[in-house]
Parts: sequence; C-alpha cells; structure tokens
Amino acid sequence: MKETVVEEPKPAKEPKRKKSQPAGGDVVLPQLGLIGMLRWAWRQLTSMRTALFLLLMLAVAAVPGSLFPQRSTNAAEVTQYLKDNPTSGPIMDWFKLFDVYSSPWFAAIYLLLFTSLIGCVLPRAKIHYKAMRSAPPRTPKRLSRLAEYGTVEIPAGSGIDAHTAVEDAAAMLKARRYRVDVRDLDTDRPSVGAEIGFLKEVGNLIFHTAMIGVLAAIGFSGLFGYSGQRVLVEGETFVNTLMSYDTFTPGANFSDDRLSPYSVQLDRLVVKYDRSTQAHYGQPLDFNATLSVKDGPGAEAESRTLKVNEPVALGGTNLYLVGNGYAPVVTVKDGKGDVAFQGPVITIPTDGAYTSLMVIKVPDAKPNQLGFVGFFLPTALIDEKGVAFGSDPDPFNPQLNLNAYTGDLGLDNGVPRNVYTLDTSKLTEINSRNVDAGGIVLVPGQSYTLPDGNGSISFDGIKRFAALDIRHDPGQGYVLVFSLLALAGLMGSLFLNRRRVWVRTGNHPDGRTMVEFGLLARGEDHRLAGEYAAINKALHAKWLVPMDAPGQNGEQAQTTNNDSAPTDSAQHVTAASKDQ
Repeated sequence: MKETVVEEPKPAKEPKRKKSQPAGGDVVLPQLGLIGMLRWAWRQLTSMRTALFLLLMLAVAAVPGSLFPQRSTNAAEVTQYLKDNPTSGPIMDWFKLFDVYSSPWFAAIYLLLFTSLIGCVLPRAKIHYKAMRSAPPRTPKRLSRLAEYGTVEIPAGSGIDAHTAVEDAAAMLKARRYRVDVRDLDTDRPSVGAEIGFLKEVGNLIFHTAMIGVLAAIGFSGLFGYSGQRVLVEGETFVNTLMSYDTFTPGANFSDDRLSPYSVQLDRLVVKYDRSTQAHYGQPLDFNATLSVKDGPGAEAESRTLKVNEPVALGGTNLYLVGNGYAPVVTVKDGKGDVAFQGPVITIPTDGAYTSLMVIKVPDAKPNQLGFVGFFLPTALIDEKGVAFGSDPDPFNPQLNLNAYTGDLGLDNGVPRNVYTLDTSKLTEINSRNVDAGGIVLVPGQSYTLPDGNGSISFDGIKRFAALDIRHDPGQGYVLVFSLLALAGLMGSLFLNRRRVWVRTGNHPDGRTMVEFGLLARGEDHRLAGEYAAINKALHAKWLVPMDAPGQNGEQAQTTNNDSAPTDSAQHVTAASKDQ
C-alpha cells in the first residue's frame, strides 16, 4: 500500500515593499544628506521673511551702540564706565557692547542680511524678466467673473466688424501704455490681452537692489575709510598725520598714504547766546569757527567757516564741529622758580552755564611733581554759603577753583592715563578746603604761591577750543545715490499697480458688433474702478457709441456664443477668474 504524501501549501509571497515603506506601513522620508541640508538652508536664508527678520535684528543690534559709550568715538568715557562698573563692565566688554559696530556678531548679521537680499533679488529679477518678455495671459472664458466688467454694443451699419473692433481696442490700450497681444484673429471671436504695471515689480526690485548697494557702500567705507578726533584751541594748528590725532579709528584696509597732507588752524570760535528772550536767556544760538586751511605744505592759506551740521570738506575728509568749551591759559612754576607748564588747559563742560571740570598735570615740576583738580566758571557767583557757582556761559566774571597735590602722578611707569582725570589716592593734598592753606581761587591776571615751597600757579587768560570729528568716508556718495534709488523704487512699488485687461469681440447675426471687456488687478488696487471707467469711456468714444446705448446700464447683451454671453453690462464682480 502506497503511502500518501500530503504537501503543505507554500506560504504566499509577501509583496515587495518599497525601500521607503517598512513592514509597519509607516512612511519613511528619504534622508536629505549634506547637499539637501545646504539647499534647504540656502532657501531659508534667501526667503523674504528671513531678510526682513535680519533687517529687524540689525536694527536691534545697533541699539547698544546708542545706549553705551563706544571706543571709536569716546574711549575715555568707556574707561570711566569700566571703572564705575567693575562687575558688569568687563562682561559687557567681553560681549563687545563698547565696540558694537566692529563686533563679530554685528558683522555676522550684516553679512547674512547682505547675502539674504542678494538671494532674494536675483531669482525674482529673473522671473520678472521672463514675465516682461512673455505674452499676457490667455483670455478667460467668462470675462463677467472678473473684478471689473463691461460691454459695448456697436450698432449695425457702422462698418466695424469684430476684427476691426479688436484692432481698435488694441490701439486704444496701447495708447494707455498697455502691453497688448491680439489673438484668435482666425476665429469669429477675436480677443486682445493687455497688461500694465510691470514698473511696480521693477520698483520693488530697485528698492531691494538699492538696499544691497547701501550695505555695500557702508561696508566699503568700513574697509577703506577712517575717522579721528582732535581738540583744537584757538591759535593751534592740526596737520593731517597720525601723530596729530587725539583718537584715530582706521578702516580694515587703511594705510598711511590715504591721509592727505593738509593743515587746519583754528583762528577763532564765536558762540552766540540768546540775550533777547527771558525764557531762553543764555541758551546757545550759533557756533561759528573760523579756520585757516591749507590743502598741502606749499599751498596758500584759505579761510573757511565751520558750523554745526555744516562740515568743511578738505582733502577727501569732512571736518565736523562736535563740541566746544573754554581753555584757561595757566602758568605753573616749580619750587626752583622754573616754568614747568605754560599754556591752555582744555576743560570739560558739565552744564549750560559751562561749569567746566579742569585737570592740570605737571610731571616736570621740581622737586615734586604737581597736580591740580578743580573747575572753571565763566561767570562766577557766590551763594549764601560762600560757594562759587556758574550762572552764565559767557565769560563775564571768569574764575578758577583748584585743589593742588604733590607726589608721583604715575606718568613715568608706561601705563596709559586719561588726561582729563587725576588719581589723587596716592598724592599729598596741599591746597583744598580740607587743609589749612585752603583752596586756590584765581581770576585772570592773578597768581598764587603754593605752600611748602612747591612753586606757584597763575591764571593768564581764556581761550576757546573746538572739538573736531574728522571722517574719510569714501562710500558716502554711493550711500546717497543708493538711498535715493531705494526711495524711488519704494514709491514705485507703492503707487504703481499691476493690471490686466481683456477685450473680446463678436458679430451678432443682426449685424451688431458685440464687445465685452474685463479688468483684473494683481493685488489690491483701489483705483481699478477708475481705470474701468476710463477704458469704458475710451471704447465708446472710439466707436462713437453713446454711453446710454442699448446693452448698457443693466440691459442684457447677447453674443454669438452663449457660453461667454455677458450678463449685466455694468456688473462688477469681486471674484477673480479661475481661467487665468
């Protein structure tokens, strides 16, 4: 008896799964990879949203530059801030809050914004160029669904058929500066498509391109420009060399040969104060500095006038008047009777009456170095407690009030010191209200003998000083040009509108020529209704059809094709055509 062998059924083969679809049915997205990640990052960076965000970040990043003192403009104030804030100051300095505009984080935002704008503008310019060269969109099937719609009925016997009417409509639209395209002339329903307002997008592109130009011009000035400050006392001369600047901030690619060899002498500084009104009595009205300038070593001196917001252009730089004050002229003799110091001393005004802080350092005095700290009052008055105070900015009653010190001024150890401050912690006080000798009070022409044989000090006269800001900004003219272009582009993008017009014509069996037209705006256009009225009037005038002719003002006008038959001739529909 044969043994029966029953074969087990083979299991059905599982359908092959795609590599991106595992057994559980979950969809697994393909990995981007390095190229994909870079492409995604570039698209994110070059989006308009990112550009606007970076522009906002740049504005926010510039805020600390106006809140905290900057080394490029006032290094002494930064030093004083660090001294007054020993805990937070170094932390802020580590974050470059005192060098905002040269900090790495500010430069990173600047460069990212520059790159983002370029990535936004170039693709949009390419797309817009293609749009300008392409024909207007095809004529929609139902013009009555456009935002503005109207019809014109040309009576029979006028000699104007559908083809003539469409040519006339095209000529009228060309006269209104539309770009037109006549189509379907081989059919019984010819039409014309027209478009206007490409300058709106051109203005938008000009605006963004000009913003790139502004950023590039600012960066160009940062690379090849420089700025410096110098305080000039009446009678002093400034020569445009590195050694003549009080502070100097060069650009990244600065070289000494960019300094033009000119010279400037401050002849006189006149400040005019309000003396006619009681409410504003003593307030400054005008600052007028008279300069003698020479373009080169052998050039003849030329007189120039420098005022606030009216810089003097010289040697590729602009000289700005940014400050002024008094410089009392003093003479200090040491204990041996020799003149250890003589000349004007620059003071720092602290109020509207020009109450000015004053520091005099005399390291050459023998046998002891001398230092003086006090204040200068252009017009001194004495209160009931015997304390002098300033009452007027003009020098009607000038007075010096000083404290004197002896000892090591700390100028011989090689450590930089602020010329407007004096560390008195390690000095011996020889004149002040706290000692028997009392303080030093001088008027012009007076002198005072210091105690303990330390010499004397005299108040010889008064001069004024002018604080000059000297800037070489090679990109300044480009910034102006690009700013004007940006303004023009912005105005064009705001006030110009992108519009499209279609006109379709057809012959009625009874001999009439039926014309329908529709208008559509790209974006919001509150003047589209006015454009509709102008085109409607122009078409009626072209064919000498009265505005109240049959087929207007709500009467039904039929065409040869029921699919595109116009409804109410004055119908204005807000929905845009789906057949664009």
